[in-house]
Amino acid sequence: MKLNKAVKSIGLCAMMVAFGATAADQGHGEINFKGSIVDAPCSITAESANQTVDLGEVTNAALKNGGKSAPKAFSIKLEQCDTATSNSVTATFTGAASAGNKDLLGITGTASGASIAITNGAGQIIKLGEASPAHDIQDGTNTLAFSAYLQGDGASATIVPGDFTSVANFTLAYK
Repeated sequence: MKLNKAVKSIGLCAMMVAFGATAADQGHGEINFKGSIVDAPCSITAESANQTVDLGEVTNAALKNGGKSAPKAFSIKLEQCDTATSNSVTATFTGAASAGNKDLLGITGTASGASIAITNGAGQIIKLGEASPAHDIQDGTNTLAFSAYLQGDGASATIVPGDFTSVANFTLAYK
């Protein structure tokens, strides 16, 4: 009788161990974290740090003689701003300049004869490598408004249809 109870107990323990072992890993993975600590009065939101602005399909006829596409709005959002040391910010955009206009961003790909203009919230072109007009900031969250549009490289430019890409980097400076 005692032997029978002992066998049952050992069998029960073995089943518990077996079920526990198979249920322990029902999926796993790895999470990597990255970031940086900066000496600035605001943090740039993650979605603003790396973004894509789709300028859409633009006809070559719209770009003839320096014509422009419709502007597409984009923004740089700042959070956790503390204006104790700074109350304004400028943005400087850099990238490969256009062969047709050194103040505008060049395009690469199968399309050619046009450039990308970046403007501030008032629609004024921000030249590559030059600071935008200052944006006043407040404590908390702030949004810096910009737009971009495609512009033909002038009367002598041949507008070649095709796909294009371009990359602009931005740097903020607080004052």
